[in-house]
Amino acid sequence: MSAQVSYNMATKQVRYEALVKALHGDLFRYAYWLCHDKHVAEDLVQETFLRAWRALDSLKDEKAAKSWLITILRRENARRFERKRFDMSEYDEASITDTHSASNEQEIENQWLRDKIAKMPEEYREPLVLQVIGGFSGEEIAKLLDLNKNTVMTRLFRARNQLKEALDDEPKVRGQYNG
Repeated sequence: MSAQVSYNMATKQVRYEALVKALHGDLFRYAYWLCHDKHVAEDLVQETFLRAWRALDSLKDEKAAKSWLITILRRENARRFERKRFDMSEYDEASITDTHSASNEQEIENQWLRDKIAKMPEEYREPLVLQVIGGFSGEEIAKLLDLNKNTVMTRLFRARNQLKEALDDEPKVRGQYNG
């Protein structure tokens, strides 16, 4: 019997390590979009993987792993606010330093885009971030957010329109630093 227990633990460890390796980056990017703080995002991801380890046996379909982990992460993020009331000034928009050297103009455009997305109402921001950062389809987002797919598609459409309108309102954003 102990050989079987040892085998099951080893199998669980291999599955867990594969999940962490494959999805850590995606979870961190999503966590960062939720909280705008690198350290809090790291804590959220760590807690997400801890909960995932405890419940790994409940994950029957490996293809559903990303959605499963995102759901755990969203719940962990909600728990943060149950445990402590945060001073929202702690969450001023910060920038993640990309390891690839982007041009100064590109960095400015990326920051502008992050700022516009961060200022969107959550009902539009969350589906957009799940689609752009998480790579989820409209149907997957609907399941994650417990919404009708048509509602998600409408919110995605409106979020993209808000970004387009913001870009149209600021035509000088692109190329204004070219000299």
